Amino acid sequence: MMAPWHLWLVGVLGALWNGFGCYIYTMAMTRDPEIMASAPPEMVAAFEEAPAWSNGAWALGVWGGLAGSLLLLARSRFALHSFAISLLGLIGTTTYEMNWDVPVDEVQRLAIWAAALVLLGYSWIMRKRGLLR
Repeated sequence: MMAPWHLWLVGVLGALWNGFGCYIYTMAMTRDPEIMASAPPEMVAAFEEAPAWSNGAWALGVWGGLAGSLLLLARSRFALHSFAISLLGLIGTTTYEMNWDVPVDEVQRLAIWAAALVLLGYSWIMRKRGLLR
């Protein structure tokens, strides 16, 4: 069965979205001087003080999302699992963010949640329709 056009659209947009998340994660974890200079001091302090579990959750969120998007493009049934792992990472990240003293952009947080839920739901529907092997 041929993949529908929207699978490619969702997969590519998901890969771009999550790829950007992976870029930000990598720059934050490597303490890229340019990124750190552009961030507010309280954000830099939050990165420095973040516990390992929150960084691990962030990694699961962004890398799981990128893997899920690439697996979706490959029409693999494991895309659903990767998006579920990504959502677990997002739950952990959000839990940590709700307890820190740094202002969080709520619109950005909602967009991230919406993207994660849409990708998970979309991959579930594609799997139910037999489009993922």
